[in-house]
Amino acid sequence: MKNYSSSPRLNNHSASHSTGHSAGRNSRNRFWLSALGLRFSLRDYGFCMATLLLFCLGSLFYQLNGGPPKVLLEIRQYLGESTFVDDHGPPTPRELPFPSQVIYNRVGKCGSRTVVLLLRILADKHQFNLVSSDIHNKTRLTKHEQVDLMRNISTIPQPFLYTRHVHFLNFTRFRIEQPVYINIIRDPINRFLSNYFFRRFGDWRGEQNHLIRTPQMKDDERYLDINVCIMENYPECSNPRLFYIVPYFCGQHPQCREPGVWAVERAKQNVIENFLLVGILEELEDVLLLLERLLPHYFSDVLNIYKSPEFWKMGNLTGTVKKHMPTLEALQVLYQRMKYEYDFYNFIRDQFHLTKKKIGLKSTSQNSVHEPDFLRELALRTHEPLEEEEEEDEEEEDVGQEDANIWFVQP
Repeated sequence: MKNYSSSPRLNNHSASHSTGHSAGRNSRNRFWLSALGLRFSLRDYGFCMATLLLFCLGSLFYQLNGGPPKVLLEIRQYLGESTFVDDHGPPTPRELPFPSQVIYNRVGKCGSRTVVLLLRILADKHQFNLVSSDIHNKTRLTKHEQVDLMRNISTIPQPFLYTRHVHFLNFTRFRIEQPVYINIIRDPINRFLSNYFFRRFGDWRGEQNHLIRTPQMKDDERYLDINVCIMENYPECSNPRLFYIVPYFCGQHPQCREPGVWAVERAKQNVIENFLLVGILEELEDVLLLLERLLPHYFSDVLNIYKSPEFWKMGNLTGTVKKHMPTLEALQVLYQRMKYEYDFYNFIRDQFHLTKKKIGLKSTSQNSVHEPDFLRELALRTHEPLEEEEEEDEEEEDVGQEDANIWFVQP
């Protein structure tokens, strides 16, 4: 019996049939794989497009609402709070000092020219932006002027220190980030006397120079005896002109310009809430030392600069001429008219001494409760270079604004 299974012909036929069957099966496999690959590609493409759409919608909601939409916050909470930044750390940003926004709304005749001269030197030394406004005669602003000024201030590159003669501005009222305030005041009667004679006779540049600056002032007013001005109740020597310091801290409210308890209490509250430091000119070196401690990125080394012979040479150019003290009777009248100013001044002096105590500085000043007999010892206790500066007249806001460079001694 023949064994057909071992026949070469049969073997060749079987091998050929097996090879054809395998090739067909491989072809079908490749077809299904290619079909499945196409299907996966379309699904992946759709998934990518959906993700992109979701991202775009999320970005849109973020910009419209000022923050991420709630659904994205919920997704993040579901997925977990950990992020790449959390695990690997953020890129190193530029380190800004704190605070990086400071306003010095300088009070006229309280040594601000000296402080601004120091700030010019310090700005170059410590690389912060110093913006000193050349507007000297507009401390009270309309609502629109307030908003415009605050927005302009907030756009200054940080860190910055902005300085101008202007009453306190409440940034938070207009939903703008509130900067930190600093300021310096002085004994109200001393401030008044400094301003009275400066308006008439100027400083070291001489009377003739000041005649050019105030040509509208008649000789009868220029040479008016200060005792006559006080005792005969001239407008310049009575309220509301004497109510000068408090509005710088009370703010832009119309009632802030009316001498009274309301304005004083509001000014005190603003000092507590918004001012890092309000110093007194009578203790200027301690003021500078505290500023150096509290704001080192602005005022580091300020005391050494202030005590240097080079700075005093510049400062000696700013003394008011022809200044003299009124009679005791006139001083007593002034004191009664300025009782609200002294209420605020005493509060500031107490707060300043409290800050000194916290820092560890001893205060050699007497108790802040002023009695009438203090007027007998009232004197111009501050050095002449520290008290004179460019000044705006609150009742003469129609006077043209002058360039700050005219009234600053360049460092």
